[in-house]
Amino acid sequence: MKCVVVALVAMAFCAPAFADDGAIAVTLKDHKFTPAEIHVKANTPIVIRLSNADATAEEFDSTALKVEKVVAGKNTGDVHIRPLAPGRYPFMGEYHSATAQGVVVAQ
Repeated sequence: MKCVVVALVAMAFCAPAFADDGAIAVTLKDHKFTPAEIHVKANTPIVIRLSNADATAEEFDSTALKVEKVVAGKNTGDVHIRPLAPGRYPFMGEYHSATAQGVVVAQ
């Protein structure tokens, strides 16, 4: 029983937050994405609502997701993702790729 409770608590902290319109809320702060791992339903289009809390612009970039989106500092932008087959799809912040790393997991 303890393992089940621990697993549920861990999943709550890893699960993405959703906006009222169903977009997945992701924040970029200190050149890091939170959450850095996003779990989505496979074969369903999604929207990532990226809130850039940093003062400088960042480009959400992913060859695997076939998407690029520049979001100005202290701004928000929507990243539209096509339906994904099950798998892991890495993304990064093009301007700070050493620290701005993440992955979309389609299940």
